[in-house]
Amino acid sequence: MWYNEEGFVINKEKGVYKCKACENELFDSNTKFDSGTGWPSFADVAKSKSVKLNNDFSHGMHRVEVTCAKCGSHLGHVFDDGPQEMGGKRYCINFSCLLFDNKPLEKVSKTKKAK
Repeated sequence: MWYNEEGFVINKEKGVYKCKACENELFDSNTKFDSGTGWPSFADVAKSKSVKLNNDFSHGMHRVEVTCAKCGSHLGHVFDDGPQEMGGKRYCINFSCLLFDNKPLEKVSKTKKAK
């Protein structure tokens, strides 16, 4: 991993970010952007079923929690203040939950095969 003096990820390489607990592919580096928050931020998930979204009412507010769809690990939260040209989402993810792999994202066919 690549860290700056505050301990946040500053990696600019191309690749895929995976769940540290189970290595599920979560985010493609092509959707990573600098949100100015100091947290790794992504505009979209790697695959439609990479994460689960859950209502989070802790700390006296409503947020949407992001968890790994494979193992259930807490990853962070998603907000509606991301870049509009990238879909408007900001997946704000805790860097300590991520592994980086500089290999390309495994492509999954989105078409169903006929039986």
